[in-house]
Amino acid sequence: MHTPHMDPRLHTSRRTLLTLIGASLVAGPLLATQSQAAASGGLDDPAKKEIAMKLVSSAENSSLDWKAQYKYIEDIGDGRGYTAGIIGFCSGTGDMLDLVELYTQRKPGNVLAKYLPALRQVNGGDSHQGLDPGFPADWRKAAQDSAFQQAQNDERDRVYFNPAVAQGKTDGIGVLGQFTYYDAIVMHGDGGDSTSFSNIRRRALAKAKPPAQGGNEVTYLNAFLDARVWAMKQEEAHSDTTRVDTEQRVFLQKRNLNLDPPLDWKVYGDSYHIG
Repeated sequence: MHTPHMDPRLHTSRRTLLTLIGASLVAGPLLATQSQAAASGGLDDPAKKEIAMKLVSSAENSSLDWKAQYKYIEDIGDGRGYTAGIIGFCSGTGDMLDLVELYTQRKPGNVLAKYLPALRQVNGGDSHQGLDPGFPADWRKAAQDSAFQQAQNDERDRVYFNPAVAQGKTDGIGVLGQFTYYDAIVMHGDGGDSTSFSNIRRRALAKAKPPAQGGNEVTYLNAFLDARVWAMKQEEAHSDTTRVDTEQRVFLQKRNLNLDPPLDWKVYGDSYHIG
């Protein structure tokens, strides 16, 4: 089901210092803006969020059927161990551990609970020790459980989606802009390295002001996408920038700042359409 597009372009260095994300995104300045952000429309509108999930899935899984990815799991050889689920939770970066811990809090004794000691042990590397041979099959079994699906949704929102939307609304950018933030956090995370989301945004702010600071939205988003492309090109695994060039930039060039369908785009040469 998953084409070579998954390998290694998509998840390598998506998240560095993942344990800092909760502190830097959730406990930081964004916390104060989230209630304000939720009060106005944006990417968190259910219809727009559905579009966002399909856009990310087209790049990460070569499919618009993002809900089919709850059961997805494989080691794509990027040094992060197993990559799995709707947002590419990784056994080596901590977010898979957080997810299984949440699932186990909500449903003790679930089929993945027995792997928690191993997930703690392999966090930070690519080892499968204590996970093989049963973990992939048990992950797919857990993915049939609505409680596990909800846990994936909730961790996606907590770590990636909500912070991206909140920052976008704070910056005064619309649905497309909020999506560019979300896609950047999905790939790069928000650790302390130069290619993290916050540093991509900082690089863009050095070139243009967002609407909240009196700038032009299109000009600012072009600056952000320029900074994103720069960040992707810092690593060979991200050197294919089509998820920006032939997706996000296409929408921006059409001034479709609200991500209104119909949407047509390409990722890695494959064409997609949302009517």
